Amino acid sequence: MARRSGPALATTGEVLRLIRDGEAVTRADIGRVTGLSRPAVALRVAELLDHGLVVEDTEGPSTGGRPPARLAFNASGGVILVASLGASRTQVALCDLAGAELARTDLEIDVERGPGVVLPLLLDIWADLLDERPGSAVRGAGLGVPATVEFAAGRTESARVMASWTGVAIPPLIAARYPVPVFVDNDVNVVAMGEYRAAYAREVADLLFVKVSTRIGAGVIAGGEILRGALGAAGEIGHIPVTDGGGVLCRCGNIDCVDSVASGTAILRDLRARGREVSSLDDVVTLVRAGDAETMTVVRRAGRMLGEVVASAVNILNPAVVVLGGDVAEKFQPLVSGVREAVHRRSTALSTRSLRIERSRLGPGAGITGCALMVIDHILAPEAVDASLGAPGVSGTGPSGGPARAPGHAARRPVAARGS
Repeated sequence: MARRSGPALATTGEVLRLIRDGEAVTRADIGRVTGLSRPAVALRVAELLDHGLVVEDTEGPSTGGRPPARLAFNASGGVILVASLGASRTQVALCDLAGAELARTDLEIDVERGPGVVLPLLLDIWADLLDERPGSAVRGAGLGVPATVEFAAGRTESARVMASWTGVAIPPLIAARYPVPVFVDNDVNVVAMGEYRAAYAREVADLLFVKVSTRIGAGVIAGGEILRGALGAAGEIGHIPVTDGGGVLCRCGNIDCVDSVASGTAILRDLRARGREVSSLDDVVTLVRAGDAETMTVVRRAGRMLGEVVASAVNILNPAVVVLGGDVAEKFQPLVSGVREAVHRRSTALSTRSLRIERSRLGPGAGITGCALMVIDHILAPEAVDASLGAPGVSGTGPSGGPARAPGHAARRPVAARGS
């Protein structure tokens, strides 16, 4: 990290960042790294201790005399409300300030029922998960939703998917009950970031996450950050057409989009057309394990068609790893094998020379992790911490307009996130 020097630049938020990163774990460390005077260091550390963001102990090494008090980030100094909504499955959880899951509930709910049904349910589940924790412990909230999202406003902008949510600004609805910063993004974006940060960040900087579930979508990690594109449409692979798709009409209005021929919904439809009685993906798993020839044919065909689209993405993006997640990818090895076959057949030799194609390491928990990190990255950014502590000349309100009694919202350029 590039080091700033000079007392005027080393704010309380920046001191917290040093402590979180482990670059400064004593007051003497902070003074040496930042150039702050001892009184200035003491003031900033006192602020962080008073607000529960830092704790200290006296277990540090001593060179003689009293050992120095060691400072550590207090991950238990608050909780984050998170919800990862899918087309059919939703995960709701509490996380600490390091993103670790504290409590969680999984449920099936049709998000097409609209925000008037889904959001009150989420609020009630969060209240149950909080149990005896006071509302003041809540520092922020984060949601991933399977639709197009204008990130800065937390507003869904989907015309065909989650139509009943179109134009709904979600943060004010959450902040009315929990007056904290609220962040909303596309579901595959948060899953991709959760998977990357928790499982791959130390290995690679460029990753393509493909979610294969009820629907198909992708999240692109480039240089360690989510790639959104000019208007937030980067990663929209679900509506790329495939060859020999059979003329299937997609929900977007086009023909033979990979979402319409290779998703979990498409696999169930095609198996029913072949006389198989399947009502869920678990039924398909049973047939696969039994070696049913028709089922294996349908699943492998879906994998090859998905692989055709992934191959194009690999040629353009040259990721170090392609991660396949979602119910379908996690349950069907034949589909993963079909993707690998198509990618290595259709992509350039250079782009696949060291390419890894593997299933999700986190599984369903990636969405929870990604939502928590989305919030934490904002509310614990130095400028947001300074705003919440009342630094001179800094606004003290959160993105939803509520008071930033917890670390506030870091300003960023408005962008939109694509639907899955």
